[in-house]
Amino acid sequence: MADGDTERLLRYLGQVEELAEDVLADKRQVINLHVKQNQNREALRALQKDPGPPEEVMVCLGNMFVHLPRERTKEMIEKDQAHLEEEIEKLRDQMRVKVNNLLEVQGKPEVKGFNLRPLSPEEMKAVTVILKG
Repeated sequence: MADGDTERLLRYLGQVEELAEDVLADKRQVINLHVKQNQNREALRALQKDPGPPEEVMVCLGNMFVHLPRERTKEMIEKDQAHLEEEIEKLRDQMRVKVNNLLEVQGKPEVKGFNLRPLSPEEMKAVTVILKG
């Protein structure tokens, strides 16, 4: 193999590795955000089941515990859930683009169906109405 070919091959492999690392980093971030979502779900469930006093609950914020009103705590967790969901969707969108770039660099065809999105609740209702009618 000529010197130029070796250099070109090394550049290609470096580019593929860099793109693949980007995809894996986003995937790890999505997993971490899912873990946080599950913790929030557990906290919301505990708030619903806890027969304690309705006015305040003890919450861990960072590395300290504070008393907060139950409803305020619930609102904070629900806002965090919405924020996490937005972040996950943003990362998934970025990941789709990065995977397509990786496949393009490798000379492989785009994965069919990879850019599909689930129906929104409104779209699902419309489909249900159409199918029933």
